Amino acid sequence: MSSINSKQKNKFAIINNANSITTIGISFLKWVLLGTIVGVLTGSVASLFLKSLDIATNLRLQNAWLLFLLPFGGAFVSFIYLKYGKNSLKGNNLILDKINNGNSIIPLRMVPLVFIGTFITHLFGGSAGREGTGVQIGSTIADGVGTILKLDKIDTKIILMCGISSGFASVFGTPLAGTIFGLEVAVLGIMSYEALIPCFTAAFIGNFTTVFFGVHHTHYKILEVPSFTYYTIIKVIIAAILFGLLSKIFSELTHKLKEIFSSHFQNPVIKSIIGGFIIIFLTYIINSRDYLGLSLPLITDSFTKEVSPFAFIGKLLFTSITLGTGFQGGEVTPLFVVGSTFGNTLSSILNISPSFLAALGLIGVFSGATNTPITSFVLGVELFGSQGIEFMFMTCIISYIFSGHSGIYISQKIGRSKSKSIKIADDSTLSNFRNKRTEK
Repeated sequence: MSSINSKQKNKFAIINNANSITTIGISFLKWVLLGTIVGVLTGSVASLFLKSLDIATNLRLQNAWLLFLLPFGGAFVSFIYLKYGKNSLKGNNLILDKINNGNSIIPLRMVPLVFIGTFITHLFGGSAGREGTGVQIGSTIADGVGTILKLDKIDTKIILMCGISSGFASVFGTPLAGTIFGLEVAVLGIMSYEALIPCFTAAFIGNFTTVFFGVHHTHYKILEVPSFTYYTIIKVIIAAILFGLLSKIFSELTHKLKEIFSSHFQNPVIKSIIGGFIIIFLTYIINSRDYLGLSLPLITDSFTKEVSPFAFIGKLLFTSITLGTGFQGGEVTPLFVVGSTFGNTLSSILNISPSFLAALGLIGVFSGATNTPITSFVLGVELFGSQGIEFMFMTCIISYIFSGHSGIYISQKIGRSKSKSIKIADDSTLSNFRNKRTEK
């Protein structure tokens, strides 16, 4: 009798295992298909967006007088957001809200609004990036796909992560970093592994699509990697701490300027006009246009020669004012510029190769400002190769810790405190933590 029961149990176990494998297989195919759809759509729109930014940048470089239209361009963008944008103005934070809470609405109009807004910002010389636009495009498309297919709350969260991964990978040409970014950015200290396959698929296909449409991504080369010695380790630790503190300054200054300008100029159109005139004034005061637009030449210079020791301050200030007064665009490329130029500056103080510290600064400041250390590490490997991989990892995790509970995405949920000595209330966001700290 016991032999018969044993056989029946084995039979049921085999059936259950088969059913389980079948379910996993169906789920795998489902998310590969959905990730592919999101990747193709996001990559296609991102290709058009990146090419439009090239046009905007070339037009601005060829026509210096376009800078004088920056206040009016900002006013136009703020007006269309005020009239048609509704909650689109929250940008990436709206997406994180929906991932974490599931009760936000991402309007499809966000795609044309952020596309046009970022184009105008770069055409007339605002200092901003492009990742914010890419992520918003990808997430809005993903949310639209999820709505059409009537996905439930859990699947909607996953497909939004797909959009983030695809948007990031499409803009920077880094599919692995894009994959991890989608998994890591929503909740500080926690990785969402359930979205691993869909995020990788969306990131890979998104990047493949941009390459197919002829988009070229810039990668950089570390000219000299120092030996792995105790002396070098100490220097890298010092640099990483400074990168973390600098990322905190960037985030806090940008948020503070948004608060100051919003309190003094309640009309967003007027606020952007004022911001545009401030950028023009600063440009002529310092007699340099290096900090307008993406400022990609500054990154290149950081890897090949010495840059101005104050370049990182210039880019940080121009970007914080641009974004703080309502212009559209991302923060990540400016973070790359701030980090790489600051690393270049530190090289003469710490007596280390400029290109090496520029690379560490690029990923270190990004890590601290976005609270995504694993993404930043993978980004470094994709951009620079595996040389100095130990130093890259050290830099990302140390910068992440020393940036504290701050960051450019205020809707980022704090899943794990960076120190058990710092008590964080359940379901707190960076915004909640920042407000409570300010009240004290």
